[in-house]
Amino acid sequence: MRHDGRAPDQLRPLKLERGYAKFAEGSCLIQIGDTHMLVTATVEDRVPQFKKNSGEGWLTAEYSMLPRSGRQRNQRDLMKPNGRSMEIQRLIGRAMRTVVELDRLGERTITLDCDAIRADGGTRCAAITAAYVATHDAMRWMMNNRMLKQMALKEPVAAISVGVVGGQEVLDLDYDEDSTANTDMNVVMTGSGRFVEVQGTAEHEPFSAETLGKMLKLAKKGCEELMAAQKAVLEA
Repeated sequence: MRHDGRAPDQLRPLKLERGYAKFAEGSCLIQIGDTHMLVTATVEDRVPQFKKNSGEGWLTAEYSMLPRSGRQRNQRDLMKPNGRSMEIQRLIGRAMRTVVELDRLGERTITLDCDAIRADGGTRCAAITAAYVATHDAMRWMMNNRMLKQMALKEPVAAISVGVVGGQEVLDLDYDEDSTANTDMNVVMTGSGRFVEVQGTAEHEPFSAETLGKMLKLAKKGCEELMAAQKAVLEA
């Protein structure tokens, strides 16, 4: 058993809430344990310069943490994101673009704003999981406004953390586990069971192929549970 009583393959308590931001075209508040992320999706009739006259749309993401979302105060990214925020928002954008049919959006941009309200580990993974729901609802809004004929999503996508803590492979690390992990990994997976991104690092001892296999198996289980939750909230 882990410090919070969970089994090694158990997610933290999970809740997804659609439509949390009243005025956004799509939004989702995800609560997974003590990590709470709000993701909003904004639709605009413009594209970046490199997409102009291509007939295709674009999807991008921005990520930040409220100053007291964590255990210490973070400085606000007033001028430009810090290196960590840049890395995470690029990951979110890449993950979502793998499942979005950009050629069917027209020359429009969907911007995902991902803000950590409370951060207790796994914020980037929570953001991706919520971003799928927010994007889905933004596309519903586009359909209702005759911008799309049908949903421009190929399949679901979700993300979860795994790691090795105290010699045990575990799923969905909180901050205490992440800060002491021998290995930690973020895994992004689609509904068809394919991997979008695997970010893994050994903090102390290198890990074996066997350990990698066990972690990926845990991540697959976690992502499947997250996608089941996405499906349930979108059908509610």
